[in-house]
Amino acid sequence: MRAAPSAEEVAFYAEHGFVVLPDVLTPAERGTWLAVVGEAAAARTRRTPLDGTEYDAFFHTEDEYYNSVFTQRINLWMTDPRVKELVLDERLGRIAAELAGVPAVRIWLDQALIKEPWSSPTAYHVDNPFWSFTSDAAITIWIALTDSTVENGALCYIPGSHRVCRHEHTEIGPSLGALFDAYPALRSIDPVFCPVPAGSAVAHNGLTAHGAGANMTNRRRFAMTVAYMPDGATYNGQQDILTNEQVARLSVGDPLNDDAQNPLVYTSSAAA
Repeated sequence: MRAAPSAEEVAFYAEHGFVVLPDVLTPAERGTWLAVVGEAAAARTRRTPLDGTEYDAFFHTEDEYYNSVFTQRINLWMTDPRVKELVLDERLGRIAAELAGVPAVRIWLDQALIKEPWSSPTAYHVDNPFWSFTSDAAITIWIALTDSTVENGALCYIPGSHRVCRHEHTEIGPSLGALFDAYPALRSIDPVFCPVPAGSAVAHNGLTAHGAGANMTNRRRFAMTVAYMPDGATYNGQQDILTNEQVARLSVGDPLNDDAQNPLVYTSSAAA
């Protein structure tokens, strides 16, 4: 596994809000990730591992549509120790921290995202407004475990949108371009498709507008994502993947530093 981003990748990410990261995993590592995540995803019959979350309620109302978009399994690290070892790898955390420009990161969530054959497109959206913390340094690393192509649903970004989009919540639903009603300035910006081969990745800021095309093929497009928050992030009142019991113990402004929910993945030597 790569241990750090290049200076050029850090600069590109800062300017555009996303960056392609070639060869994050070696071929052998890619095979391990695909096997382990695939088995863990197949063993899980529901999106989230914990009862009583806002996430479950949202998808209960949107199941028919989203089941046509992808097979989604969240926080597999909580239910499979092999996945935990993979996604909490310090090297991956270092890539996220150095791209985001922060000294330390905690995991917010992982997601196996499987676009099944002939599945629907993923509408343009912005990640961080859905989450329980608010940060311009939120970041996701999206790892292709099979080749990601324009034909099977590669990610697509609106470059520079992380400087336009805000932390206010915007819905994600069946309408591919509904986000642009909230941010009409983005309509004039040409999107950038980011197909990547298996083992490579794309990283994006939590405020970068992005979506994915339909899978027009008869094969699965398999990706594993890890979303990070900077260490020191605080609760913003949004429930998202937190349970009712967890939310009852939190007040707005409390640090999200529960190691059982959000383990520390990486701390720079300077910060330590």
